[in-house]
Amino acid sequence: MPRWKPDAPERLQTAALDLFDQQGFERTTVAEIVQRAELTQRTFFNHFADKREVLFGMSAQLQREIVGEIEAGDDTASPFDVVVHALEVVADRMFESRRAVVARRYAVIAANPELLERELGKNAALTEAIADALHTRCGDPETAFLAAGAAVLAQQAAFRQWTRPGETQTLSELMQDAVRALHTTVSPAAWQRSDR
Repeated sequence: MPRWKPDAPERLQTAALDLFDQQGFERTTVAEIVQRAELTQRTFFNHFADKREVLFGMSAQLQREIVGEIEAGDDTASPFDVVVHALEVVADRMFESRRAVVARRYAVIAANPELLERELGKNAALTEAIADALHTRCGDPETAFLAAGAAVLAQQAAFRQWTRPGETQTLSELMQDAVRALHTTVSPAAWQRSDR
């Protein structure tokens, strides 16, 4: 077996997703993943701490990129708009060209309660990191927390739609739809109707 092959993380992720689809996450071993990818266990552990990290390994990079976009964002925009813009830019950069892989990853996570709990934890950590970056910009921790939470919620709604079979809109387009739906949900007119 060759000691080095190009694109090892992508090869390992593809092999892992194939096996997770075929036999389930719990029944898949690291040994099977590396055999399918034609790599070594040493190569696997150079990139991932365990098989769960094949699914969650991009979380730290995702958080860094989003926070970086927020820090570089338009100073005249509202905190919410700054976050939405950052989420859209990073979605285009990190996800759009990998849609099939990201959708497969999401399906594996949604089918496994332990993984779903970990995903929710990662989303909460991302929301906190976004709120911290916004707090630095706007100075108000409550505004920062609410803007971060609302934008991440809109992103999650868009992401669920984006990963459905047959969906053709980009994640950015779906994000705009989710933001419009969120605005409609919390508009004064909507509140007046709900009070009746």
